[in-house]
Amino acid sequence: MTINELIKQLPLTIISEGDLSREISKVFCCDLLSVAMGKAPADCAWVTVMGNVNTLAVASLTDAACVTLAEGTVLDEVVVEQAKTQGITVLATTEPVFDMALQIHQKLTAE
Repeated sequence: MTINELIKQLPLTIISEGDLSREISKVFCCDLLSVAMGKAPADCAWVTVMGNVNTLAVASLTDAACVTLAEGTVLDEVVVEQAKTQGITVLATTEPVFDMALQIHQKLTAE
């Protein structure tokens, strides 16, 4: 499933648009950046409440397909601009982390 297909099916808002045709392989949730850095699989949809510049660094390092900020988490404008510059897709939802991760998982495994 591509990021664009996921956006069309779930309550997600685009904060920073990277390559929306990128395939998502699995979902990953973690709010501890050091753990995410070592365990987030490439091409994952990473669901987190960590909305800061370090999140972008970890997303880039792990080659996450996208970052989904849950529970109404927002990025400040400087971080949004950096995400756009780096081509990192950042999505947002008001859904809790677990609920959004479960919804993504269900969409990915329904194919």
